[in-house]
Amino acid sequence: MTPEELFTAALGLGRQWRVAQCRFEGEPKRLELRLEHVPGEHFECPHCRALCGVHDTIERRWRHLNFFQYRCELVAKVPRIWCREDGVHQVQVPWAREGSGFTLMMEALMMVLSAEMPVDAMADLLGEHDTRLWRVLMHYVEQAHAKSDWSTVRRIAVDETSARRGHRYVTTVLDAENSRLLLMVEGRSAETLGAFAKALREHGGDPSQIEAIAMDMSPAYVKGATEHFPQARIVFDKFHLMVLAGQALDEVRRELQREGTPELKGALWSLRGNTWNLTQERQAQRKNLCRQYTKLGRAMSLRETLQAIYASPERQVGEAELQWWCGWAARSRLSPFRTLAKTIRQHWEGILAYFDTRMTSAAIEAVNGVIQLAKRMARGFKSFVYFRTAAYHRAGKLTLAVPTIA
Repeated sequence: MTPEELFTAALGLGRQWRVAQCRFEGEPKRLELRLEHVPGEHFECPHCRALCGVHDTIERRWRHLNFFQYRCELVAKVPRIWCREDGVHQVQVPWAREGSGFTLMMEALMMVLSAEMPVDAMADLLGEHDTRLWRVLMHYVEQAHAKSDWSTVRRIAVDETSARRGHRYVTTVLDAENSRLLLMVEGRSAETLGAFAKALREHGGDPSQIEAIAMDMSPAYVKGATEHFPQARIVFDKFHLMVLAGQALDEVRRELQREGTPELKGALWSLRGNTWNLTQERQAQRKNLCRQYTKLGRAMSLRETLQAIYASPERQVGEAELQWWCGWAARSRLSPFRTLAKTIRQHWEGILAYFDTRMTSAAIEAVNGVIQLAKRMARGFKSFVYFRTAAYHRAGKLTLAVPTIA
């Protein structure tokens, strides 16, 4: 068997193509395989599938998997056929997709690597410009995302995450039942929900199928949900409400510090968060400070009681306890908690909807962590499209139509 016959068999070219010449030359060394179609062969018209003769040829080049440690490229004069019905068209070669400068096997390797490393690191490893790799990644991810079916989506979670420095944000929409990233759009306005409503129709769904939307208390998101999903229940995230309670506690601590309380210096992390996440030393410090400063103790009790209310088994019980808590906060003489009580009353139905749906944005916060990893994967990304592609690849649970490396 000659080297040409060996490479013809290894590449699986079929009966219409063969390796005509092997070259191992250049500096650094590289393997170049020159392919040719079998003389007299007829090729299918890409439109009507009629067998047509060769009209002329165009030389093309593709990067293939390395030959050991050496770069390998395929070069072929690709026929153009003339069809009586459809005119002149270029033949589709079996080893690469149309318009790509890489073989299918090389693209499969790229997709495997892209799941494990940033694109710029992959570019260094493969000796290719990152722009070429992004084109491949975008092709497979966008193809899979376009084909994804959203007809069974009933509950969604909406949140924002940072895209770049300088308060530049993107809105993410998640299927709340399986933590699948559905959509990422620039900005955090009401129109981001409009963009999701449009995309939902394009993916086999309808805005009327959405039953509940978990979100924070952003007026923009509330407006977007009301306009584009009027039948859906808005569920305000309990974790967001607890963040507001933590901020109110922090404000009480700062007020005490401004009044002159040296004992509070360095106690920030003893007063923040949940007791069970603190070390024994910090738990003891929290308890002592709350005993020493009654205003701080009342603020801590308000925060922890609000958190305990969310464990209520039924809406009726939770509503009664929340009513009682708002009255307590209003009488507490703690301005930050009085403000929080007003906020709760203004968003009453959305907060109580949690007890009916038990929906939170905990899943989307976890996915946002994955998205931030995707941002590092797209390190130095030149456009939002790159960031979105990396996010869909990592968090979209897509079925990619990538060739297998045999």
